[in-house]
Amino acid sequence: MRALWLAALVVAAVHAAVMLDRIAVVVNNHPIKTSDIERDVRLTNFLNKASLKLDAVERKAAEERLIDQQIIRGEIASGGYRRGSDADADALLRQIRRDRYANSDAALQRALGQYGLTENQLRAQLLWQLTVLSFINERFRAGVIVSDEDVGKYYEQHRTELRAPLEKVAATIRTALEGEQVNQQFDMWLDNARKDAQIEYKPEAVE
Repeated sequence: MRALWLAALVVAAVHAAVMLDRIAVVVNNHPIKTSDIERDVRLTNFLNKASLKLDAVERKAAEERLIDQQIIRGEIASGGYRRGSDADADALLRQIRRDRYANSDAALQRALGQYGLTENQLRAQLLWQLTVLSFINERFRAGVIVSDEDVGKYYEQHRTELRAPLEKVAATIRTALEGEQVNQQFDMWLDNARKDAQIEYKPEAVE
């Protein structure tokens, strides 16, 4: 009888786990599960050094991020864009360990545990972020044009806070303006891609 009772508990626990992890959204035939949403909240809070919040507001924001990410994944796959490297992801992980946790692996593991995360999950997120950055640069930077006139205009508008001759800050200004244009082009592309995407919110989606 005891064995049967234990078996029933195991079956009930497995059933509950299956019931809890449901499909919340389908993006171009690719599912986003409730567990994906919760993991994204935990990772985002951890990387932002924010308190862990799993409320509806945080989960809704994560849901929308994951929709965007699925659209980006599809574009990367269809376009054959380069992905982030394992070496760069490892370097970012080492930087987080060094800068936030005095290069202590034990301290990093404790912090991850407080957010309900593993090191492998963090590393996978870092690798994905590198992949997105690589995609954005490869996809949109080639079309960016910042003229000397643009640089000069920006300099005149911000001369007071720059506090340096134009020739010393021109390169920095140009890089910043290029970054703004890249981000604008990326945002426009993503907005249009979302309009064209097939997005189906399931009953488990965050209201």
